[in-house]
Amino acid sequence: MTNQVVFVLFNGVASGMAFFLVAAGLTWVFGILKILNLAHGAFFMIGAYLAYTIGGGAPATLWSFIGVALVAAVAVGLMGFLTDRLVFGRLRNVDYHYVLIATFGLMLFCEGVAKAIWGSDYVSVMPPPEVDSALKIGGSYISLYTLLVIAIGLITFVILELIMNRLWVGKIMRAVANDPWMAGTIGINVPLVLMLSVVASFALAGFAGGILVPNQTLSVHVGSAFILYAFLAVVIGGLGSIRGTFIACILLGLVESANATFLPQYGGIAVYVVLAIFLVARPQGLFPVQGVS
Repeated sequence: MTNQVVFVLFNGVASGMAFFLVAAGLTWVFGILKILNLAHGAFFMIGAYLAYTIGGGAPATLWSFIGVALVAAVAVGLMGFLTDRLVFGRLRNVDYHYVLIATFGLMLFCEGVAKAIWGSDYVSVMPPPEVDSALKIGGSYISLYTLLVIAIGLITFVILELIMNRLWVGKIMRAVANDPWMAGTIGINVPLVLMLSVVASFALAGFAGGILVPNQTLSVHVGSAFILYAFLAVVIGGLGSIRGTFIACILLGLVESANATFLPQYGGIAVYVVLAIFLVARPQGLFPVQGVS
């Protein structure tokens, strides 16, 4: 029983960190632009494919693995710049129904392009050799790659929290998110801030794809499972709240891990029970952001 609890805790936290790496960019762009980007998972998938292509399917070292993930982040961030100019820029100040339709269409377009470039075959990527082993904790064996994902998730959260709550960049972004008109009257370049927010969101998706590519079989639909949990975490954590999304991701990871270990016959149902409880008891989320309802 103790071994199972240890496994559930580590596996749950690792899953939560993986969910957060994907959800971070989603909640970031919603918090600033109030755009619920249905195509976010598709750009996560593109980041994973780029990492697979650049790394050749087998990273030589841990540092090259992280470097490839950063390159994927830059590449997908540039795609975010183009997307902002061609799509998101036209969606500002329009009804959210059009936003959902446009980003859904963008998701289908990205999946079609990825299928044309990389094909529909399933491929896999090995973890870096430094973390391609297991560590024995108690009576359980924990993958070193799992510990790497946990560490990178924590570092990403700390960096985003510092940016949003301690640095002047985050203060400017919050000002634009709360009142773009007033921010513009005091000299803030609102269009530039919005564009940089989109680029950052896409870069986070690309980075998540690069880091998590050894975590699953790669296909054009790889983003679907992650984006589902990312949306659930954004809702539970509070729309636009980095801190709330982080805690919600850990909660969902632990719930999913416990469900799979102790109640495998009811696979996946516990996550939706938790969502229903939060929607009834705290529909505004754990850490609601001012101005977001």
